[in-house]
Parts: sequence; structure tokens; C-alpha cells
Amino acid sequence: MKMKSLLSTASFALVIAAFSASAQAQIAIGHLADYSGGTSDVGTPYGQAVADTFAWVNKNGGVGGKQINVDTNDYSYQVPKAIALYKKWSAPDSKVAAIMGWGTADTEALTGFLAQDKIPDLSGSYAAALTDPEGTSGKAKPAPYNFFYGPSYSDSLRAMLIWAAEDWKAKGKPGKPKFVHMGANHPYPNAPKAAGEAMALELGFEVLPPLVFALAPGDYSAQCLSLKSSGANYAYLGNTAASNISVMKACKTAGVEIQFLGNVWGMDENAAKTAGDAANGVIFPLRTAVSWGGDAPGMKTVMEISKMSDPTGKVYRPVHYIAAVCSSLYMKEALDWAAKNGGATGDNVVKGFYQKKDWVPAGMEGVCAPSTWTDKDHRGTLKVELYRTKISGATDGDLNDLMAKGTIKLEKVKSVELPRKPELLGW
Repeated sequence: MKMKSLLSTASFALVIAAFSASAQAQIAIGHLADYSGGTSDVGTPYGQAVADTFAWVNKNGGVGGKQINVDTNDYSYQVPKAIALYKKWSAPDSKVAAIMGWGTADTEALTGFLAQDKIPDLSGSYAAALTDPEGTSGKAKPAPYNFFYGPSYSDSLRAMLIWAAEDWKAKGKPGKPKFVHMGANHPYPNAPKAAGEAMALELGFEVLPPLVFALAPGDYSAQCLSLKSSGANYAYLGNTAASNISVMKACKTAGVEIQFLGNVWGMDENAAKTAGDAANGVIFPLRTAVSWGGDAPGMKTVMEISKMSDPTGKVYRPVHYIAAVCSSLYMKEALDWAAKNGGATGDNVVKGFYQKKDWVPAGMEGVCAPSTWTDKDHRGTLKVELYRTKISGATDGDLNDLMAKGTIKLEKVKSVELPRKPELLGW
């Protein structure tokens, strides 16, 4: 009995030791996802891609022989929940090497803590306030541990306004074009507002008072009637696709003739399908060089990653999924560098982001846009690829079929390379 008890104790100790060794052999990262909140329409495909990518990384050897332990949480786009999760991730006994973040309000709320705790956060927020690591521009507080893949909301809007000014001129319209910023009164839609309005004035637009509409879908007939009476020619839609669809449909019904400019989360293939002809002609930025099924060597990697949650390979993945694959693989390679250069600590992961110029993750050639981050400037790219939605028929049916038949098309209209002006850093 005594021997059995001793053996049991020894076995238990071995299990504990094995568990402890297993925990040490993993690299922990936090993952904030919105699967049920105000931005879940675009948060769901993005979050799925983050999960799929790290599952694929683990299947293919992990990072430096270690598995990535991803703690995914649906925080429903609520800042208090994000802060509570951050407290867990930053605790000394369970500190993560990095965070795959999400929203603007929560990312900005955590910026100071990230710097204090030395935890890098690659977010789904592209607020320009996150691009100034040292705070030298005076436009935003220092954000040395914040990163994102793609142009900032501000730079995307600047590029769309450059296109709009050219569009107005090409149409030979008289007078000044009128521009209006639309979106919820919330940090995410407001992030590029001041920068966009300043650029619009510089380009010769008349800037109208902003129009507010909620992040949730609803009846926005009143906003469309205001648009009509204001004579606005170009409107920036600052919300995610779900509520933008409501606006586009209401404005179509009200007979509003206007050119909508969608932010990076404001339009995608699913939104085009849902909105139908009301979404025809929307201009929006694309973060990747191709969309789903596009002709690029890196699409083979994307398809393999997609099979982690769709073994059939038949699910159509929208633009946000592919952008999240790119984001996750940038993080993976920064972790790789850190693991080989002193260990996967937050400080080393940040240094990992500074190691390459015009960086495209391995196996993603022709998909991810070349990016460069430095310790002075976290604007990964100033190149903005502008696309237009084309709807040429009824959008009922399977999205794969609609895209294959060309009923829904995303066509490239312009590539804008913005100058890297120091005074626009963080704004």
C-alpha cells in the first residue's frame, strides 16, 4: 500500500513536471477577437484567419521548435473586457510574448500599458495614432509597442480623396466638390476624420458637417435625406460593412447620387452580396495585392491555411481573412527572429519587426504588400491600393459562384503612393 502510494506520488510528480515542461516549451500570445460585438461582421473572418494561421504554424513546427499557445477571446468589442483580458496577459506568471489585437478604442486604451509592460500588439485597428513610436510628431502619444499591417485609416482616406479630386476633374464638373465624413461618434470611425477633412480642404473640396450613424445596422433614411439636401458629392463611410450596408440601401431608395468611399473595414465581398446594386461603385482600399483565388504564388499558402477550419477548401474567404493571414505571418516571423536572438520576449519581438525592409512573409509572395517598420516610424506602408465594387446582376446565391461569374467584382482603380511626411506621422 505504501509502495503504491509512493508510486502514485511519483507518477503525479512526473505528470506535473511534464506539464510544466510542456508549458515552458510553448510561446504564449493573446488574441482579441470580435465574434459577437459591433464589428463582428468583419471581426469574424479576421479572427478566424488569425486562429487558422497559428494552427497552421503549429502544424508546421511552430516557432523555434516551440508551439504557439494562442489564447483567443471574443471580447464583443467592449473596452472593459479587453482591459480585463490584458491584465491576465500581462501578469508576471502568465505574461504573453505578444498580442494579436483588434479595435481602435481598446488598442488606444492599452497603448501606454503595452509600452510599460513591453508587450507588442499587432492590431486590427489602423488608427494613425498608433504609428508614432516615439511621439515625436506631437500628434499622438508614443506607441512603441503598437503595429498593424496595411496603410493607416488616415492614409487610406487621403489616397481616396486624391482619387476623388481626380474623378471630379475627369467628369468636368463645375465648382468645388463637396465632401462629408460619415460614421459613429466612436474612436474607430473618428480616427481619420481630422486628417481627412484637412486633406479635403487642401485638395479644394468643400467640407460639410459630419453625419453620424451608429455602428449597428438600422434605418438611416434621415441621414440619406440630409446627404441629398446637402448636395454632397463624396462621402466617407467610417463604420464596418454591416451598418454601411444600411446607409447604402437607404440612400439608393432615397435616390441619392453620391460616390461612397469605404474605409478598409467598410466594404468586402459579403457586404457587396448583401447590399446588391446599392454597393455598386464603392471605392475602398485593399490591404493585399490580390483577393481570394487571385493569381499569386502566395495564394497556395493562404489556401493551405484556410483548410485548417475548412478542410473542403470550398468556403469563400473575404479580403479581411487574407489580410489577417498576412498580419499573423508578420507576427510569426517577428517571433521567429526573437526566438533566435535571446528568446521570444516582448522587447525581442519588437526588434523582430525592424529586421527587414520591404518585408513579405515567406510563402506569401504576391499576396502581402511589402512592409517596413522602423523604431522611428510604424507606418508599415504608404502605398494604398484602391478598388471599386462592380455589381452586374442579382446577388442571391453562393458567393463563390457570384465571384466566379463576375456578378460581383473587385476591380483595381488606382495605386497611390503617399509621401512619408514626418508631420503626418501619428495623424
